[in-house]
Amino acid sequence: MTEESIKVERGAGFHVLILNRPGKLNSFNAEMNRALFAAFEAAAADDDCRAVLLTGAGRAFCAGQDLGDRNPAEMDGPPDLGETLETLYNPLIRAIRAIEKPVVCAVNGVAAGAGANIALACDIVLASKSAKFIQAFCKVGLVPDSGGTWSLPRLIGEARAKALAMTGIPVGAEQAENWGMIWKAVDDDALMDEAHGLVKGFATAPTVGLGFTKRAIQAAAVNSLDQQLDLERDLQREAGRTPDYAEGVSAFLNKRSPNFSGRKA
Repeated sequence: MTEESIKVERGAGFHVLILNRPGKLNSFNAEMNRALFAAFEAAAADDDCRAVLLTGAGRAFCAGQDLGDRNPAEMDGPPDLGETLETLYNPLIRAIRAIEKPVVCAVNGVAAGAGANIALACDIVLASKSAKFIQAFCKVGLVPDSGGTWSLPRLIGEARAKALAMTGIPVGAEQAENWGMIWKAVDDDALMDEAHGLVKGFATAPTVGLGFTKRAIQAAAVNSLDQQLDLERDLQREAGRTPDYAEGVSAFLNKRSPNFSGRKA
């Protein structure tokens, strides 16, 4: 029996999703892609899950697509990589962006190709100082996918995005932090402790409000100011009706720690 390509560990109020093909540097085949999508869907549907942590097993986070799984020399003709994106990677990126719970990514080693861009689709990205982000697509004649052409220019600007995508030059974690590509570079031996600390904190936070915050910030990339003001109004109206708002105000006024339920009602 083969080992599961995605390991799911459940903590108190959070799920940990572990890319688990360490012998292949956690590169994606179709089975692993579907399993990760299913794990995100399960986390979204679980009311007891209030945060998600994504990381990799072994010495890498994810080396991208397993090219042996899409090798033209072993096929009857050229692969339809557009179909691969449509059925595997695009649904995964949409699931990460759509889940209204904080998604923390702990990049524990190299993040290349789709692996880099899946990490960048998460809400808060920590990386070990030895980690590197590589837009490796140009090395095999391809276009950055998994949202890379969308996220990179928004995070680091068009000039840097083009240079990284066209050269494939690795970016170290500390440089990625300085550029605003990720939130923080962390000493290697402290990475998982800090990542677990984040999701444990989110597991007791006002989940609905955090989900609304995620939705609003993501929408700002395409909204006008007027549209964004209207969205803030609508989300704030909903947030103000949650038990967590009432609890937060009560805790503040009574000078005690809040006990958030993380639920809409």
